[in-house]
Amino acid sequence: MNPEGPMSSKKRKRRDQITNIVLERGVISVGALAEILDVSTQTIRRDIDTLCESETLRRRHGRIELDAQRLNTPFDQRAGTNLASKRDIGEAAAEIIPDGASIFISIGSTPLSVARALRRRKGLTVITNNLSAAMALSDELSNRIILPGGEVRLPDRDILGDEVLDFFGRYRAEYGIFGVAGVAEDGSLLEFHSAEVRTRERIRENAQVSLLVLDRSKFGRLAPALGETISDVDYVILDRRPDARFDHMLDNLGDRLLLAERDQK
Repeated sequence: MNPEGPMSSKKRKRRDQITNIVLERGVISVGALAEILDVSTQTIRRDIDTLCESETLRRRHGRIELDAQRLNTPFDQRAGTNLASKRDIGEAAAEIIPDGASIFISIGSTPLSVARALRRRKGLTVITNNLSAAMALSDELSNRIILPGGEVRLPDRDILGDEVLDFFGRYRAEYGIFGVAGVAEDGSLLEFHSAEVRTRERIRENAQVSLLVLDRSKFGRLAPALGETISDVDYVILDRRPDARFDHMLDNLGDRLLLAERDQK
């Protein structure tokens, strides 16, 4: 038995987590990574030294960031990953939402997949801070699309901040559609920014039916901002079940869990 085997596996998992976090945020400090992953800054620096040998990440002034050639494309990269699963999730969510419905759509690549699936619907009232979702639904002239004011966050093409929280507080909708950065083993919903948590919670509170849309890669994924739990959501639409650690949590959802991949229906 190789004693280095488990350690090597642990290192690979941590380095994958580092890469995913940087892809989400574009840039993050060594100290913040150490806190998120619960390891020493020395460990993070050793990981970064290895990761920066690739052409994806680079180290700069105590931070790790995307290489300049890739700095402007993290959202597009996320939107292009697990594409078939996200398409299935979007289609499953769209089956629930009829013509003429009022909907909140949050930021993120999986809610964008729902918006794309909703392009066959008519007469929607769409309340969103996700500019890509708004554009996806703008070709249908019977739709009404409502956006907040504020600064557009690039390259994600969304709007965040206190103005957005007030914006969602001024409306009510039949359906609220949102994603999540990660799901902890206790069912907590995690994000990279507290503003994203507050916005998601406001959407959930002001929607008659809340829909959490996510693929299985989000289970066990770390992020620092803590929100509500998965049991607080009306429906969870998932491509397929993650590993057995999350069985109890998902079994407790009962009929509120919808598996989107066609071979599981």
